[in-house]
Amino acid sequence: MDNRVLLKNAEEMSQAISRVADSIISEFGVDGLADVALVGLYKAGVPLAKRIAEVIKQRTGAVLQSGTLDISMYRDDFGQRSALPLIRETEIPFDVDNARLILVDDVLSTGRTIRAALDAVTDYGRPALIRLAVLVDRGGVEYPIRADYIGWTMQCRMDRKILVEFSEEDGADGVFEVAWQRRAE
Repeated sequence: MDNRVLLKNAEEMSQAISRVADSIISEFGVDGLADVALVGLYKAGVPLAKRIAEVIKQRTGAVLQSGTLDISMYRDDFGQRSALPLIRETEIPFDVDNARLILVDDVLSTGRTIRAALDAVTDYGRPALIRLAVLVDRGGVEYPIRADYIGWTMQCRMDRKILVEFSEEDGADGVFEVAWQRRAE
């Protein structure tokens, strides 16, 4: 199977992001958004979190707190990779204790990234609740983890990977299904 384009332009990406934002607004209500914070996971969760926050601001006027989280040192395959990971700066400029956090990532695949994010974020404090927002839920989780807010759901074989590109990082928006060889563990 060749590589496939799944979402091919900014308009389709915007519709999926709007679904996520609408779900968040629906759960918390306009008045409840004041103490909700978005935490984008590097790399693609960061621009996604910014876009979700912008849609919420446009629709409700609410300005959500935001932060970024690098989970590289929390991954269960740290030390098993052939190359050292690129470590980015975690920035959480608000008190995590009793906060209502929404972790934001581009794709929910096995759940391992989110497990690492849960470990990482709780090193900063004890949130009142943690939710998960993803652009794509591709199915195939290995851990008992699910997304609370989803832009798009699809089933994808384990030998395929979902790749998300954002204009901020990659020059254009798009979601692609590509061939992927999983490393032997």
